[in-house]
Amino acid sequence: MQARDMEDFSKARVKARAYFCYLFSQNIPNKLPSVSVESITGRLQKIKGDLKECEGVYVLNEKGIQVTPTYLNEGQLDIDIGQNRSTRAYYYRAMKEKRCTITDPYPSLITKELTVTASQPIFDENENLLYVVCIDMPLNEVLKISNPTAMTSAFGKISRFSYAAFSIALGLISLFLFIRSMEAFTGFIFHFYEITINDIFQSTILLTLSLAIFDLVKTLFTEEVLGSGDHQDTYDTHKTMVRFIGSIIIALAIESLMLVFKFAMTEPDKLLYAMYIIGGVFLLITGLAIYIKLVGQKGKL
Repeated sequence: MQARDMEDFSKARVKARAYFCYLFSQNIPNKLPSVSVESITGRLQKIKGDLKECEGVYVLNEKGIQVTPTYLNEGQLDIDIGQNRSTRAYYYRAMKEKRCTITDPYPSLITKELTVTASQPIFDENENLLYVVCIDMPLNEVLKISNPTAMTSAFGKISRFSYAAFSIALGLISLFLFIRSMEAFTGFIFHFYEITINDIFQSTILLTLSLAIFDLVKTLFTEEVLGSGDHQDTYDTHKTMVRFIGSIIIALAIESLMLVFKFAMTEPDKLLYAMYIIGGVFLLITGLAIYIKLVGQKGKL
């Protein structure tokens, strides 16, 4: 899960940074005369109060030495005063870029969970660096802020529930088709000499459709219910689509072949209907080939 969260963060990083920059610009005094630690701390604690899941806030001086306690949701860590943070990314990146910045996710010293730190350099009216203010936020909270997903919205929860219900229903259909084909297969074993070509074709069609529906259920449940649609590689999504359509094509091809044999022996005047199905199979194969080619070209761009 952490690897996927970090991949999400890389995509939502710009939005996350913009959000924290807005908070800093609206609350923290900057490039003004007589900027003090006390005035910065008061504003920083206000931000912490607004960010309910904020892990902690603190202030560094121009040399990267922490000059305030780490203010937590409950209490504060006074032992952090005087700690040298000059080697931390949230300090030297803010120094280098001279603007608001956010770090990559890293293990928090407090919670041991993945954390992101947003930092903002504070200058006086002469553009001299005075302080660097820092906000620590859990990675999962940053993701919620920067990129609200179906996992957190009311509509999304209803959507997830609906997709879960459809997945269960389709899964049961796939299971019933599989059981029905297995029943026919068991009948083949005990009545081997009574097997007809039609029976074999029907069992094959049932198994093929069961596999196609199972692939569809797997895709729906993984992407829409578990919420990993954004994480799944695009190639895997296309592969699932190709497999699903391919299974349908196989089932239709078998059905058309079965009808050709049946009509050829019993009702030759209806062979045209079997040819219609064969034509539909041809169109599906052509469309699938075009889809695969277009997807392949897009992947090379």
